[in-house]
Amino acid sequence: MAAKPINVLLTGFDAFEQEAINPSWEAVHALDGWKSGRATVHARQVPCVFGDAIDVLVRAMDELQPQLVLCIGQAGGRAEFTPERIAINIDDARTADNKGREPIDVPVVPGAPAAYFSTLPIKAMVRDLRAAGVPASVSNSAGTFVCNHIFYGLMHRIATHPVPGQRGGFIHIPYLPEQAARFPGAPSMSLETMVKALRIAVTTALAVKHDIAETGGQLH
Repeated sequence: MAAKPINVLLTGFDAFEQEAINPSWEAVHALDGWKSGRATVHARQVPCVFGDAIDVLVRAMDELQPQLVLCIGQAGGRAEFTPERIAINIDDARTADNKGREPIDVPVVPGAPAAYFSTLPIKAMVRDLRAAGVPASVSNSAGTFVCNHIFYGLMHRIATHPVPGQRGGFIHIPYLPEQAARFPGAPSMSLETMVKALRIAVTTALAVKHDIAETGGQLH
């Protein structure tokens, strides 16, 4: 009997905060249809909007029944590819989203747990990314904007609507060079490197079921 195909869902955001592009969508979109063994990547764009982002994500998960879900977001100012460790149950916007929503100290899901950990092998991913020449590190804060919002929504969905073997998490990526050119001194990463990094992240997440025990902590 032929092995069952595997669906991988990658999401990226639309542009926000006066930006013409969002590197998360540019990188994810470039991988739509890419295959790794039995796995096929499906890219979906999500709005940078509280509430709506989770709604679009959940519809895609219901449609595809993916075994692996990686939500990707822009982190302007970061220099590395950063898998996130934890999602917290709070929305605290420093600015309005794309629909003008600006929640302050509001839970993502009322009454739900304070936090969820990623179920991706984040340290193995960092190891493999660095080995391939991609700057990477574990991040211990996904912020409190729509990135953390969708990350928490993803993990809550996985926890409350379990699908055997389904895992997920969130990765922050830097600006593209054309974005960083507007912010002198800001780090950036080429789209080519981002796409390469996402291929590595997906391949590692599919292959590694139990994360490695390797330091990834920070002093602050």
